[in-house]
Amino acid sequence: MRTSLHLTGIAKRFPGVRALDNVTFSAEPGTIHALVGENGAGKSTLLKILGGIYQPDAGNLFLGGIERRFQSAAESIAAGIAIIHQELHYVPNLTIAENLLLGHLPNCYGYFRRRDAIYIAADHLRRMGVDLDPRLKLKTLSIAQRQMVEICKALLREAEIIALDEPTSSLSLHETKILFHLVRELKQRAKILIYVSHRFDEIFELCDVCTVLRDGKTVATHDPLVGVSRAQLVREMVGREISDIYNYRPRPIGPIRFEIGNVTGKKSTRPASFSVRSSEIVGFFGLVGAGRSELMHLLFAADRLRSGWIKLDGKPIRVRQPIDAIRAGIAFCPEDRKESGIVPICSVSENLNLSARQRDGLRRFLIDRKGEARVTERFIERLNIRTPHRRQKVRFLSGGNQQKVILARWLSQPDLKVMIMDEPTRGIDVGAKHEIYNIIYELAERGIAVIVVSSELPELLGIADRIVVMRGGAIIANIPRIEFSEHSILDFALPDKALA
Repeated sequence: MRTSLHLTGIAKRFPGVRALDNVTFSAEPGTIHALVGENGAGKSTLLKILGGIYQPDAGNLFLGGIERRFQSAAESIAAGIAIIHQELHYVPNLTIAENLLLGHLPNCYGYFRRRDAIYIAADHLRRMGVDLDPRLKLKTLSIAQRQMVEICKALLREAEIIALDEPTSSLSLHETKILFHLVRELKQRAKILIYVSHRFDEIFELCDVCTVLRDGKTVATHDPLVGVSRAQLVREMVGREISDIYNYRPRPIGPIRFEIGNVTGKKSTRPASFSVRSSEIVGFFGLVGAGRSELMHLLFAADRLRSGWIKLDGKPIRVRQPIDAIRAGIAFCPEDRKESGIVPICSVSENLNLSARQRDGLRRFLIDRKGEARVTERFIERLNIRTPHRRQKVRFLSGGNQQKVILARWLSQPDLKVMIMDEPTRGIDVGAKHEIYNIIYELAERGIAVIVVSSELPELLGIADRIVVMRGGAIIANIPRIEFSEHSILDFALPDKALA
């Protein structure tokens, strides 16, 4: 008999925050159960309780009718539960094979059998349809490839309950199709699948049942999901109507503000040239591996410029390191918030004022803490950052609120001229997306040149004035809003399109 899952009356508090309040959630074998809600609604906290990372303050968890209370992640794993978190957990200096088999490494009299590990991992990857060399180290892989390895690890352990938190947020179209195939196959094998996603198309395509959380409470459970509309789910998630999530705001476009010519770097080897005008929003689109993020790192001097030139307001500038870019008025919100965007052990206030300290405070060897407090409080209110107080560790905030802290860091800079945003809404709910789009429009209306990198084409079609398409590290198309066409843009991005 297969194991059913029931959680009743689950509550969890953190200092100043009630993360979960009397939550009820049930899932049956052979079903794909969606769990949706805004960032901060309690989805990740619920998964962490299921995974043994947190213990609930109240409530009960039943597996197959038997009450369980996991004191550690190891106990949860032993019970047949696998949680694939949005922020991936892996050992970067170990190989794919070692990460896949961590805790179950083949050995003989205590000695690691590397050849056996590589054989087992290669066989598993092949059966999962993942084309990766098991001898590669995790740190050499893209975020999308690391995510596929994490999914394969859960499947290798033959878990009965598998929870996936934003599993496609970094996957290409091909990798997403592989994932969907795996999820459906697991459903046929009577596994319990819990699917957390902000992408409604995926939810309606894959899921049988859907539970909605808002402010740490269960709002509704739709069983079956058939017949429920997208508008109804959005209304239940955010508690209000959002008729047009993008709400494009036209504005006068000024002269060229930011321009690059034939730039190349270590990871961006094909010469790239483009320009962005004052008050213009330029979207960068391409499939995973197209070279968009590598180019953005180059422009912010996160990677060294090997050749080419950069101009700001018609004047050449030299950016050898990120501090040069910051002082020139160039800001960058990276794709990976956890690794490159925030300092998890620091507070909301410290993270928000990080670039100001780098630019001003360290030069004077003094930190204006009262001034920082005023700036922080102003942006907490302006951007609706959900935090109990400015001294809260930023790691305790949801992904959407962490992203708002990073945005506030740059919005607080008085001389901002160029904003580069790499996947700014990755893993963020529909309500927070709407707020971030409004921030992007506000930046453009201030005369700032805005660059938005996104893997979601509808997002760029909704907010951009122009879309630049990349493939194979090269810029191959530059399309104004009046000529936007989803079909033609995808045609440029697909690998069978000849490079210009």
